[in-house]
Amino acid sequence: MSGAPILDVKHLKKHFPVRRGLLQRTVAEIKAVDGVSFALAAGETLCLVGESGCGKSTVGRLILRLIDPTSGDIVFKGESITSLSREAMRDKRQRLQIVFQDPYASLNPRLTAGTIVAEPLENFDRLGRAEREGRVRELFARVGLGADALSKYPFEFSGGQRQRLGIARALALSPSLIVADEPVSALDVSVQAQVLNLMMDLQEELGLAYLFISHDLGVVEHMADRVAVMYLGRIVEIGQKEEVFARPRHPYTRALISAAPLPNPDAKRERIVLEGDVPSPMTPPSGCHFHTRCPFAVPRCRAEYPELRGEAGSHRFACHLDL
Repeated sequence: MSGAPILDVKHLKKHFPVRRGLLQRTVAEIKAVDGVSFALAAGETLCLVGESGCGKSTVGRLILRLIDPTSGDIVFKGESITSLSREAMRDKRQRLQIVFQDPYASLNPRLTAGTIVAEPLENFDRLGRAEREGRVRELFARVGLGADALSKYPFEFSGGQRQRLGIARALALSPSLIVADEPVSALDVSVQAQVLNLMMDLQEELGLAYLFISHDLGVVEHMADRVAVMYLGRIVEIGQKEEVFARPRHPYTRALISAAPLPNPDAKRERIVLEGDVPSPMTPPSGCHFHTRCPFAVPRCRAEYPELRGEAGSHRFACHLDL
């Protein structure tokens, strides 16, 4: 990574209290995100990967300050936004946008498509009506929607068209960083490719940085510059896409890659089957959180949590073993 990162996340944590009883006393904490650190450069795509419940979507919402962190620091364009007030954070939201997983639930069904995309401009930009309408038409054209779509309602669009509409809304204020939270998981495979290619074209054209959240390694391999693998609220491996896929160093990453379907039906891959269920983030195992399911675990794994090994910016992994 050359130059100062556009986003620098340091030891980020989010613990949700568990309250019980008549007085709603806190009896435990769910450690949804438990010490995550990474950096993201302008024009780069970092993919957060992991099973459902690993904390990757919570990381995205923390970065956007949709929820407040328990501890840690979020630095955007050289300025910490971790403790900014609601009013101060409003100015930053123009440069931090999100594309949601469900392209229908994230759109107001009572508004036309043109009004949905114009809303951010009305809230933040002091544009005249004609200028605003021109900007909306430009955004529609940029994401591949015709002018006839302006007056339609969300239910009149296909899933892929709705996600294009969501992307247009995210682009309205010319953001620097977009958090894409499983943006194609609800779409058909053929439509997925169209939306992903659109996002890549927009990134090249506009210099966007993406924090791309996904559980689909096929999508990740297509989109990512770098990959960060999460397990129970922590990053267990991070590095350039080619290095992570060619030589995964953490047993969990190996298991994920072995489970991904191959495009060639005749190709063979040794499948690593993980035993047991994912532990609860309320009571994570001692030592390495993965040791209860790891086929290579040794006594040290049960007693001591491994920190990420390797130089910053290189291929790093949190494992006591050299696999």
